[in-house]
Parts: sequence; structure tokens; C-alpha cells
Amino acid sequence: MVNKAILIGRLGKDPEVRYTPDGTMVTNFNLATDEQWKDKNGEKAQRTEWHRIVTFGKLAEICGNYLVKGKLVFVEGRIQTRSWEDKDGVKRFTTEIVASNMQMLDSKGQSKAPENSSSDSAAGGSAAGSDDVPF
Repeated sequence: MVNKAILIGRLGKDPEVRYTPDGTMVTNFNLATDEQWKDKNGEKAQRTEWHRIVTFGKLAEICGNYLVKGKLVFVEGRIQTRSWEDKDGVKRFTTEIVASNMQMLDSKGQSKAPENSSSDSAAGGSAAGSDDVPF
């Protein structure tokens, strides 16, 4: 069986950072993906789908330090649905992507980290914005 989600989209707002009781860092952010088509009248139509992304540990640290609202990212992970009871006793559900991989697709200089930081490759930076692309 396979449970895999692959998304490319833009962040709706800066990631939210929190910690589990044992000290593990967790980030949550929403990612927007767009679908475009022509309707039956031949006019352009568009729909935006929002995805809730969760990261843990080192990946959460990278996301918390480098991702900002509007940034274009590639996310790979598994789909998970969980439930809980709210303060009124109503059972709630959420479906999210638990990310195992993230790559930033925007060009350099659009993150929270200093521009002269040499940690782009460690942070999952993409060659898309690099000047030394071999082609």
C-alpha cells in the first residue's frame, strides 16, 4: 500500500512553530495549490485548494527558519487524518500532510535567514534559483 502526497504550492502565512512536551519542534503551515481550466463558455476558471502541512524535528526547524508567507515550496509526505474533541465535546477531524521532505523553489534572498547564509543546501534549497545551474 502507498500513502504519498506530493505538492508544489505557496505558503498562505508564515509557519506556526511549537514544541511537543518532550521538546520536539513542530511546524504547521498551509500550502495553496491552484488548478486552472476553461469552463464550458471558454472562459478561464481557477480553484485554489488549501493543504495543512505538519513537520517535525530537523525539518520543522528548517521550515520555521526559512519559510515565509508566499514562498513557493515542494512538499512530500503522507496523508493523515486525526480526530479530537473540542472544548464543547464535539468530535472534530482534520486531514493533513505529514511532510518528510521539503524543498524551497523560490530564488535566494526570500527567506527569514540572512542572505549570506551558507545553509541553503542543508535547508533543502533548490538549484532553481542558483546561478551555477549546469544547463
